[in-house]
Amino acid sequence: MRHCNRKHIFIVLICTVFVICLGVSPIYADIYMYIDKEGNYYFTDSPKSSQYKLFLREKRAKPSGTHSTDRYDKFIHEASRRHGVSFSLLKAMIKVESDFNPRAVSKKGAMGLMQIMPENLRYLQINNPFDPRENIMGGTRYIKQLLNRFDGEIHLSLAAYNAGPNNVDSANGIPRIKETEGFVRKVMKYYYGLERDNRYMANGSR
Repeated sequence: MRHCNRKHIFIVLICTVFVICLGVSPIYADIYMYIDKEGNYYFTDSPKSSQYKLFLREKRAKPSGTHSTDRYDKFIHEASRRHGVSFSLLKAMIKVESDFNPRAVSKKGAMGLMQIMPENLRYLQINNPFDPRENIMGGTRYIKQLLNRFDGEIHLSLAAYNAGPNNVDSANGIPRIKETEGFVRKVMKYYYGLERDNRYMANGSR
């Protein structure tokens, strides 16, 4: 009986480890696209209709499931220089919007690193929203327009990026929308942190 008990415990332990491993394994999602009669693009990772066709097959990443925070710095620097938008602000936005996942798709259909909505793709000159450089360039172009519209006020521009400029105009400030308030707060937190780190590095290199 003692031998049987040990054998049973060993089997249970093996099964438990197996279940835990399954629980932490990464979940992958392919991206599907649908174009309506008016030429509007719709993207999702969970199609509810046969009208959606496979647009991008998710590449199986390493088990860590993490995304490098500096992998796209060269594109962010390029967009920052071209459009005159702070590198730290752009990187903070990408952190909050997608956590540096170029294939991120929100429940509302926003796509890529800077979470661009399908209806804004043409306007922002984006052909492939899942191309990191295109997405960053398009998102930077948009936030620059908002910064110009709101006289350089970062808080209002971020609120407009999330909720739309008309909502900011109507509220005469940041709209009392929980998602928008949280978005502005998180981006500003990372933005100030990156700015502080940059100043520290600059002073340390002197």
